[in-house]
Amino acid sequence: MIVLIDAGNTRIKLGWLDPATGLRESLALALPHADIHGLSSWLGQLAAPATAAIGVNVASSAVAHSLDALFQDNGIGIQWITSRGLAAGIRNAYDVAAQLGADRWVSMIGLAQHTDQAAILASFGTATTIDTLGPLAASRAGSTRLFHGGLIFPGPALMRSSLAAGTANLPQATGPAAAYPTHTHQAIVSGIAAAQAGALIRQWREGLEQFGQPPLVFSTGGGWNLIEDETQRLFARAQADLHLPRKTIQWLAAPVLDGLARLALDPD
Repeated sequence: MIVLIDAGNTRIKLGWLDPATGLRESLALALPHADIHGLSSWLGQLAAPATAAIGVNVASSAVAHSLDALFQDNGIGIQWITSRGLAAGIRNAYDVAAQLGADRWVSMIGLAQHTDQAAILASFGTATTIDTLGPLAASRAGSTRLFHGGLIFPGPALMRSSLAAGTANLPQATGPAAAYPTHTHQAIVSGIAAAQAGALIRQWREGLEQFGQPPLVFSTGGGWNLIEDETQRLFARAQADLHLPRKTIQWLAAPVLDGLARLALDPD
């Protein structure tokens, strides 16, 4: 069994892969950094002993050291993935490939497992990232896809908490978005949803112009539930305004783990 590790800014998400059958976890384990030692019991409950681990870390080096030590205590070494110019048929358009966050890079490899078409992955975590992957194309090097780049900005929860922390009288707001908010809580949640959805639709429109057809849109991350209704509504309106067939934003539970599974089976 190979363990898949996504060490993010807030949580550590784990899955597994049986390399002999290709079977994966049905539900990833997600733990706060403070609960990292709970992984030992999870490892002991796997259907077969883990013999290797592969992961990405965008948390602190201390988190990586803690994971390394815990897995070494269980006789397992971790292969930490960093961004490259080319891997698993994906080319990286970043000016300096290694500067791309490893989670974003591996999530593009994971996204490629779900569609051959041009696609956008919007990840709503502590930060929101909106990344675009081009369609499958033939080249001298074989069939490849291009990661075009993307946006990074504060995620929904971080936007909400920053308003509460940075101002004297604004609350930690919750609730649904509205077209014309009539109280402060509603104004805050509507502004956050509009900012997140607006950035996503901007990138979708850029993709439409770039590829000559609308890219598929996928979402992931713990903040999606805070903005899902408003984002789906505005996305449907954008498609209707352009007389395009309506397609909803599709949910991906663990694109980073999907990418790690792909790399575990074939690192090139």
